Amino acid sequence: MTIAIYPGSFDPVTNGHKDIIDRSSRVFDKVIVSVLENPRKKPLFSIEERVEMLHMIVAGYPNVEVDSFRGLLIDYAKQKNSSIIVKGLRAMSDFEFEFQMALINRKLDSRLETMFMMTNNSFSYISSSIVKEIGSYGGDISELVPNEVYDTILKKINEGF
Repeated sequence: MTIAIYPGSFDPVTNGHKDIIDRSSRVFDKVIVSVLENPRKKPLFSIEERVEMLHMIVAGYPNVEVDSFRGLLIDYAKQKNSSIIVKGLRAMSDFEFEFQMALINRKLDSRLETMFMMTNNSFSYISSSIVKEIGSYGGDISELVPNEVYDTILKKINEGF
């Protein structure tokens, strides 16, 4: 069984994230979408809220599960018996950072492979930061985030800013 991990902050989850989940679920036997707890970032949504939103959007995928972790991705991958990391790329700037991370992860654990998925053109301009910024100014985010979590995201953005 091929198990892939799709890690990220998902603060909040976007249509771009959902696209990568959808596509990777068709490539791998099992996909673990895992929220990284990064103490250096100040997220708008708690770990629990992000996990809950992800549960809402993966409900229709029998081979996708949602989890969270803190610490090194290589340790988490070992714990989950996975040797594949899935990362979505929007632009060259994403590639530079993710390429560096893939190389260091591979240096730390030579069995770990990173699979890059180019985002769908329809979502290449979407990021969680942009969603939060547009939403904080009252802009329409309905086409940027999954329908299942739109109300949750909008409510939290309105409370958080």
